Amino acid sequence: QVQLVESGGGLVQPGGSLRLACAASRSIFSANVMAWYRQPPGKERELVATITYDGTNYADFVKGRFTISRDNAKTTLYLQMNSLKPEDTAVYYCRLPGVAWGQGTQVTVSS
Repeated sequence: QVQLVESGGGLVQPGGSLRLACAASRSIFSANVMAWYRQPPGKERELVATITYDGTNYADFVKGRFTISRDNAKTTLYLQMNSLKPEDTAVYYCRLPGVAWGQGTQVTVSS
């Protein structure tokens, strides 16, 4: 069974950057698809980005600002977030589709 643990969230000013990490409890090398989701306050959970062996995809609201990547040797998924906006405030979750969700990490963008 895979467990996913996110880290790297926190409070950042608008225009700042954060790097989220999602550590898996076993090798994710065989996992084709991994993803980051977020849930803003009072809203439903939404897909942010996905990564497969064929490439990456992003929601329109993060394109050009966020980058998803993976390190299979370290069994870790990353989300580099640049040019953060207040509307990026949310709990961010990593997901191994059909297998597991992480517990989430809070990102707050505020001056």
